[in-house]
Order: sequence, then structure tokens, then C-alpha cells
Amino acid sequence: MRKATREDRFILLGRTLSAAFVVGLAAVPLLLLGVWSFSRSWFWPALLPREWSIRAWRYVMTPTAEVLPALGTSLGLATTVTIISLLIAVPAARALAFHDFMGKRTVLFVLLLPVLAPPLASAMGVHTLFLQYGLSDQWIGVMLVHLIPAVPYTTIVLAGSFSRFDPEYEAQARTLGAGTFSVWRYITLPAIAPGLALAAVFAFLISWSQYLLTLLVGGSRIRTLPLILVSFQRSGDEAITAALSIVFIAPAIIVFAVAARFMKQDLIHEGTRRMHEE
Repeated sequence: MRKATREDRFILLGRTLSAAFVVGLAAVPLLLLGVWSFSRSWFWPALLPREWSIRAWRYVMTPTAEVLPALGTSLGLATTVTIISLLIAVPAARALAFHDFMGKRTVLFVLLLPVLAPPLASAMGVHTLFLQYGLSDQWIGVMLVHLIPAVPYTTIVLAGSFSRFDPEYEAQARTLGAGTFSVWRYITLPAIAPGLALAAVFAFLISWSQYLLTLLVGGSRIRTLPLILVSFQRSGDEAITAALSIVFIAPAIIVFAVAARFMKQDLIHEGTRRMHEE
């Protein structure tokens, strides 16, 4: 084994400091939110609140606050949007990656239109259409409007994963007698797993953080966590806003951590496989 040189130690130190800096940037706002959520009053120039209280968390957990039902609605919407986005994006991304056809660039441009168009303009057009079909102020209407920005992102991410996948592996597996499900389970899915996890994270976070589309299409009947969070932020109650922000951020962090761990394990297995091949 090669002995670590001074240059290697400097590189390791630089990477460690960079990682610590990035973690600090992410942790400091969360720490401040935690302090705010337990404060009764916190005014400049005091470094810490002079009075502490669990008033904000007690209110968040009460049924009258409607935070827990809104949390359930947001989780249900984000999970459903993620599943449907992946079901739509996988065949679409495969077709875009493996096949050349007339108008392919036009299809890609149309696919990006929901991302490129101003959110307010697209939301108003969709709202008018949903009013005609009775989808406004309905859960299914909010779910459908969340799919508009989610599907393009998932399709583009998965198209990149499929573009690095050689379909000859599937052909070889079929030659050896593997069925369609076995080819998907043991050949295709492991190859696109990191992209699939990343696409799922994008779809979940896009739906989870939607405010404008939910407000216009869902109106006052579909109450999600972003709607409640924004209303309290405008009211000026910093403690309750901080507590709601933590509740809002926590599921996103959990989803991202699970996906990152999954992708890391997959990359380790891929690196081990390549080492054995070499």
C-alpha cells in the first residue's frame, strides 16, 4: 500500500474542511430555527432568547392548528406524485434515450415547457381548464397539477441514466432465457437505480414544496403544509413559523438522506464490480 504523502494529507484536509463548511451551511439555519421554535421572545442584540417556551410546539400539535392533517395531505400528495411521475417517466425516458425519431428535439422542448414557462402563467391556464372539468378544489386536481412540473424533471434525469445503459445487456439476458420481469429486475433496474432514486427525490420535493399551484387549484379546501407555513409566516409569529419550518423540512431531509444512502451503496457496489472486472 502506498504511503500517504504530504500532498495527499493536504488534499484530505481540504476535502474535510470543504465538507465541514457545507455541513455548517446546512446546519446553522436548522439550529437557528430550533432555537426560535423554543423561544418566547428573542430580540437583538441578545445571542440567545431570554425566555424559553414550548408554546409553538404545543400549538403545532393541537388539532385546531390543522398542522397534522396538512402534513398528511402533503405526504399523500408528494408520494402519489412521485409514484405516478416515475411510472410516466421511465418509458418516456427510455424512448428518448434509445430511439431517434422525427421531432425528437421538439418533444424535448415541449417536455421542458412546464419548467421554462412562468409558474403563474401556467398555473392560471391550468386553473381555468380545471374549473371547466370540475377538478378545481379537489385533491385529484392538485395531484394532477403537481405532475406538470414533476414529470419533466423525472424524465430528464432518467433519460440521462438510460443514455449510459447498454441495452445489449438486456438482449443477452433474453438470449439466456430470462423473461421480461427478470430482465427488468436483475438487469435494467440495478443499472438505472441511482437515477431512479434521484428522480424520485426531485418528484417528491417538487410536490412537497408546491405553494402557488396548490393555492390556485386547491383553493381553501386542500390545505397542505406550505399553505399553513406561509400563512403563519405572514402573521409575524416567529416561534410558530420556526416550528412549522422544522416540520416542513424534516420529511424532505429524510427522503434525501435515504436516497443518498441508496445511491452511495449502489456506487460502492458498482466500483467493487469494476475492480473485479479489471
